Amino acid sequence: MLDPKQPYNELPLLPPAAELETRAVLKKCVTARTALAELRLAGHLIPDQSVLTNSIPLLEAKDSSEIENIATTSDALFREASLGASDATPETKEAARYRTALHHGFQALQSRPLSTRLATEICQIVTGKEYGVRRGLPRTTLQDRRTGEVYYTPPEGEALLRDLLANWEKFANAKTEIDPLVRMAVLHYQFEAIHPFRDGNGRTGRILNILGLIQDGLLDLPTLYLSRYILANRAAYFRLLGRVTTHQEWEPWILYMLDAIETTSLWTTRKTTAVKALMEETSSYVWAAAPKLPHAVVVLIFKQPYVRIANIVESKIVGREAASKYLKELVGLGVLEQEKRGRDKIFLHRKYLDVLFSDGHDFKPYPRPEAASGARRRARARP
Repeated sequence: MLDPKQPYNELPLLPPAAELETRAVLKKCVTARTALAELRLAGHLIPDQSVLTNSIPLLEAKDSSEIENIATTSDALFREASLGASDATPETKEAARYRTALHHGFQALQSRPLSTRLATEICQIVTGKEYGVRRGLPRTTLQDRRTGEVYYTPPEGEALLRDLLANWEKFANAKTEIDPLVRMAVLHYQFEAIHPFRDGNGRTGRILNILGLIQDGLLDLPTLYLSRYILANRAAYFRLLGRVTTHQEWEPWILYMLDAIETTSLWTTRKTTAVKALMEETSSYVWAAAPKLPHAVVVLIFKQPYVRIANIVESKIVGREAASKYLKELVGLGVLEQEKRGRDKIFLHRKYLDVLFSDGHDFKPYPRPEAASGARRRARARP
């Protein structure tokens, strides 16, 4: 029996000796890969994909952070990401760093593969601390937050940790007949079992999941909202990780991760489709009601659903006077809401935020062209 209070220095190297691709696993791989392919295709249907890479990773950041009991709200997180809110809570700022780390990893993959070095960089961004691979004391233990009971003690000793990470890295980049989705599940377990850093291991490991799928060509963008499933099934996530450690029960763990990929791929595809539909709906409505308003401004309010006049000026779409005019016109049309923040004016794209934050994917359409002409007159009359 494994003693949870003693370092698990006998953690087996990869690949595991157990059979990984059981009949049930291979069957689940088919549906998970199909769902992931649909998500990949849906992303290409949005012309400016920064709309997705600015939003979905923030939703992922919120839930991945909440898995570690770092709680914030979607609204606070989007405000912080768009405006750099000085009054944001420490939890909100920490969750916002998750998206920064995910983007850093995505850019890094363009020139180098998954590695210990990249994992370390991601951890440092996520935590905001200069963490390296653990060295000596104090001992790291994983404890039940309610009872304080130790349920796992990861391996100890920098040399051993680096050997385990080198093996993890080799398996992540090796040519293998193992399905990439199965490999992702195995790599995630191993990284969490190694637990190489003082803090940030769970969030770093979940970012590495997405990067692994991109590296293997199953995703083009970091737009899989995987932590949504894990947060909703958090108890099973930790229980199944533990069962791999104590009983080498790989199949239930792999099936859990495959179901997470399939479920969140389908959900994220529906969300992406809803975003595309709302973009088209908004563009048509604005064109009918305010044909002189630049389309680039409409796109910007999807990239930045919290927007200032300065954001439009910095994007070099129009000058400050025209930017102010267009944003006020969008307020008059009911596309944006305006609020004061000190001396500044903030414009909120509430309909888009409601689509992003809701479990559903529906939205109320804008008025048809006849009503849009009335909206245009009201917007022009607005002081």
